Amino acid sequence: MIKACIFDLDGVIVDTAVYHYQAWKRLANELGFDFTEHQNEQLKGVSRVRSLELILGWGNVSKTPVEQTELATRKNQWYVEMINRMQPSEILPGAKEFLQTAKAAGLKTALGSASKNSATILERVGLLPLFDAIVDGNHVTASKPDPEVFLKGAEALGLNSAECVVFEDAIAGVQAAKAGSMKVVGIGSPEVLTEADLVIAGLHEMTLEKLQALDLLQK
Repeated sequence: MIKACIFDLDGVIVDTAVYHYQAWKRLANELGFDFTEHQNEQLKGVSRVRSLELILGWGNVSKTPVEQTELATRKNQWYVEMINRMQPSEILPGAKEFLQTAKAAGLKTALGSASKNSATILERVGLLPLFDAIVDGNHVTASKPDPEVFLKGAEALGLNSAECVVFEDAIAGVQAAKAGSMKVVGIGSPEVLTEADLVIAGLHEMTLEKLQALDLLQK
């Protein structure tokens, strides 16, 4: 029986990709090369350290581990400055309403995100009280598609994998949920998120009835 919903953050609850893009682009430009929106799409669900490695590779720039740490820290400072100005109006359509519906129905809720700034973002947009547990980049060592973040989310809620449904917009996130033996609702395109059990355009399309249908698939 489904007892909990575990949500990714970026692209599911809010869309901070634009802020990541602006911060990474500023860093790349300072290093003497450009960074495109297409490249930014490839960083979905990828850790900050791995993102920097990819960007440096695209720019053919070599940095020592110490220099890479400094660059990643600088990028994050710019990013944090931007997200600290976020408003509730930046919540994606239907996200707050579905969280409220899930809670009212007695379901538990958790966040499972690679972001190390998730609590700040949720607090800024006023959604923090709607989550029973937060598991993010501060609590895990492995990046998606490793299932660690979702398994820890289930553990934090006191549940097993079969009792949790994950909401994800990235291929790596869908794969992580599947690797953790969880049902997964993809947010985006069915042509892209082919491994998801259900794909919707956004949480504005999600209902408790659709959750129950996923539950029936497990039986």
